[in-house]
Amino acid sequence: MKINNKTYDALKWTFSVVLPALTTLYITLAMIWGWPYTEQIAASLTAVITCGCTLLGISSVKYQKLNGGNNNG
Repeated sequence: MKINNKTYDALKWTFSVVLPALTTLYITLAMIWGWPYTEQIAASLTAVITCGCTLLGISSVKYQKLNGGNNNG
């Protein structure tokens, strides 16, 4: 599946900035307020973030190989 640069940039920003920030916020508030399933939710979110970043990294490497290593973004 091919995605355009705008979509890639949005996904990269979401997985590298937004989701980690929201995960940290959730973990902190859950610890303060005693919300249930904090560890399970935190671990699940971390797994999703790690998987997303890994897939984006693989996509980036493949793109660079196809385009002679030139990456303007």
